[in-house]
Amino acid sequence: MAKRTAVKDAPKDGINPKQPCPCGSGKRYKACHGAPGGATDVIVSRPFEGLAAECELIALREFVPSAIVKLPVKEGREVTLATVLPMAAAGLIRGDDVPFVGLQVQTRSGDISRDLARALRWAQHAKTGDVLPVVGPDNNEDPVRLQDLLDPEADITPVLHTDFIWWMPEGTEPTGEVALSLERANAAILPTERLDAPGVKAAYWVDAGDKAHLRWVRPEPEEKLLPAMARLAARGELDLGEGSRYAGSFRAHGLLVPVWDLDREMHAREWAEPAEALGKRLLEALASDEPLSDAERRARDGLRGRQITLR
Repeated sequence: MAKRTAVKDAPKDGINPKQPCPCGSGKRYKACHGAPGGATDVIVSRPFEGLAAECELIALREFVPSAIVKLPVKEGREVTLATVLPMAAAGLIRGDDVPFVGLQVQTRSGDISRDLARALRWAQHAKTGDVLPVVGPDNNEDPVRLQDLLDPEADITPVLHTDFIWWMPEGTEPTGEVALSLERANAAILPTERLDAPGVKAAYWVDAGDKAHLRWVRPEPEEKLLPAMARLAARGELDLGEGSRYAGSFRAHGLLVPVWDLDREMHAREWAEPAEALGKRLLEALASDEPLSDAERRARDGLRGRQITLR
């Protein structure tokens, strides 16, 4: 499951000053957005809201190791979105003149959507070999966000890779420091596959070594999703069948990501059909407006007790 971020002794805004800042800078909150005179831009808790690709963007940002996808830009040069670029760069123009922007970066801005928009506009005009190391906190008054540059109705289907060789132009052999960097990055990849089934989006199987997991970014607001999950849990239907167990969930960028433990002896493809069936059960439960029963309320409380927050 994703790395936990404990929240205790939190101030009124719900952020522990000793924990990493939700903006993703890597600094403690008290030394970043929580510092007197520090960063003042507002932290956007759901940065991709309004985009059909919201769930996939969250998955690529938080737990998919190596993947790329062409962004559905409204106009201008086509740009490829990547989970992570060399040195966690915000953007680069590869040696074959292909422009990339990265999702898994270090930034002090409280709005990931705005950061990506700035990197995207940079990539559309940069030259071959150029690199944008970071999108810093300067020019925070720039109002353009990713929602302004992309077709909001367009979904995306990422292409997953088992390594980071796509950092290099096709036919180019890495050498020296580049080869070492690639070797280190490749060694950190956990085998990951995207489930392909009708009605199943942003659901990823990952082999964590001792067990496998399914991480599924759900588009519904938590206050609607949790009761629906509770209805299934009370009936013993919140799983994917034999060899699976509901493990808990985490919040990421405003949405809930349920996680299931899976039998790692089974291939990722074998979970596609059970995930489709679970998705249908969830939709039926979401459509119910009946008050929760006592058993369902107890199940909901149990589900809440197994939640953590990433950002």
